[in-house]
Amino acid sequence: MADTSSNDAFVEFERVQKSYDGEILVVKDLNLQIPKGEFLTMLGPSGSGKTTCLMMLAGFETATHGEIKLDGRPINNIPPHKRGIGMVFQNYALFPHMTINENLSFPLEVRKIGKSDREAKVKRALDMVEMGDFGGRRPAQLSGGQQQRIALARALVFEPELVLMDEPLGALDKQLREKMQFEITDLAHRLGITVVYVTHDQTEALTMSDRVAVFDDGRIQQIAPPDELYESPQNSFVAQFIGENNTLEGTVKELSEGLALVQLDDGEMVDCMPVNVSKVGERTKVSIRPERVEFQKERLKEGAHMLKATVKEFIYMGDVFRTRLSVAGNDDFIIKSRNAPDQVRLKPGQQIEIGWLHEDCRALDA
Repeated sequence: MADTSSNDAFVEFERVQKSYDGEILVVKDLNLQIPKGEFLTMLGPSGSGKTTCLMMLAGFETATHGEIKLDGRPINNIPPHKRGIGMVFQNYALFPHMTINENLSFPLEVRKIGKSDREAKVKRALDMVEMGDFGGRRPAQLSGGQQQRIALARALVFEPELVLMDEPLGALDKQLREKMQFEITDLAHRLGITVVYVTHDQTEALTMSDRVAVFDDGRIQQIAPPDELYESPQNSFVAQFIGENNTLEGTVKELSEGLALVQLDDGEMVDCMPVNVSKVGERTKVSIRPERVEFQKERLKEGAHMLKATVKEFIYMGDVFRTRLSVAGNDDFIIKSRNAPDQVRLKPGQQIEIGWLHEDCRALDA
């Protein structure tokens, strides 16, 4: 699935399956290689298998079948505390009766690290997350954002090569969350650690990761860098799950080099890139991003197919204008345009024509 050959993979899942009841597989035949120093995010809806994969890597769950390797060594039978993996959870999991310094010192004591070394490592970890002055406080005296920084510092304090994070920013407000996203990514790259991050927040996945693995129904649907995932989804699930997406249903009429001519269900024709359609007569979902739709003809190539559209709603969003249209029987077709001085504001009831470059439109599985 990934393009990394197994010999330089730092983390490796080989044909891993997981079932809790012996019948239903929550993870199905997972193969995944993560190179050293990569920030990989596992993204997917609830129940897609992403957290189960993380818990198997941490050692809190065992694989029903297959092998998990860390730095070339199988770790299926190694207990969690001997895997040398840092963990950060959504609920911080700090010891309330201990000071911050004691919380950070704990993983070092478990690893039998001497007192002066411990103090130096605790100070370094707190400074990394800009919490150097808070060592004497207890968790209850800190805000949620501060507690999350401490949880992060505790995961890094023993200098692990691999850190696992499960929805670590889920409890924070939007602004703090965005700030922490950049800080975590920056810290990971600076320290050269490998991070496996689990979230169902697609924006978080796109802004933080080197690669994103999109999970659904216990399988990786696609694994790719964020821009490739967004620009070139390989199937309808990924297209719908990552970012905003318009879908129109139709039938493949012609297939020629790099081009699919699709007849939509209302009879209109559109040009698309054939992604996972292979024959004429096949049903398809046509996928186009809202920001790639044009209603100003001069921006389109000569001879581009145009569709009739009725403006339903205009929404001013500050930096972006968002307009809802009725197109080919779909009343929730969205277009987005930048709020530029010369940008046209469309009005409800207006009849317009829209089009796009065929390379921006993808014919996907029905």
